[in-house]
Amino acid sequence: MPSAIRIHRHPLSGHSHRVELFAKFGGINHELVDVDLLSGEHKKEPFLSLNPAGQVPVIEDGDTAISDSNAILVYLARKYAPDWLPTDPVLEAEVQKFLSLAAGDIAHGAATARLVTVFGAQLDAERPKAVAKSAFDRLETHLDGRDWLVGTTPTVADVAIYSYTAHAPEGNVSLDDYPNIRGLLSRVEALPGFVPMQSTKVGLAA
Repeated sequence: MPSAIRIHRHPLSGHSHRVELFAKFGGINHELVDVDLLSGEHKKEPFLSLNPAGQVPVIEDGDTAISDSNAILVYLARKYAPDWLPTDPVLEAEVQKFLSLAAGDIAHGAATARLVTVFGAQLDAERPKAVAKSAFDRLETHLDGRDWLVGTTPTVADVAIYSYTAHAPEGNVSLDDYPNIRGLLSRVEALPGFVPMQSTKVGLAA
């Protein structure tokens, strides 16, 4: 790779963290560019030229700009770390299923619950906790007898669900009843190159 990709991120964003984490796991040359969300930097130019939706993360790879954390994971895996995205149609479909879970019930569950405690979002705090419980119940069952979400090696699926799941206690979502999930998180954390997301002492993590 001729030059480093640029990852525009916020250190408390789990969507950003999953991209940074995968760049480390994949040995992808990169630099981090912090975006000041509190000042609204993401809602102004030049950031809006990178992502008109005004959201982090965004990567720049040469002249290419890509937004949406899961889309970024797929792009980076296909281009730079193909071992992390299986080409077998059945396994690839399984990976896509968990990317959808990350963008769906985990985003609307654990991630949203954390918005209330970490960022003071004026949202119903109970509904996202219920959504998180349903998602984690399914994950726990799926992981019974498995080391990884798909196949026998880590994939972008494991990276996609890691950040907001690991930080769920910050949103008052307990992981105590989910030994299989905690085992998966520990295995991700043991991979070479792992970098933690900045933690916040709120909720059950206080």
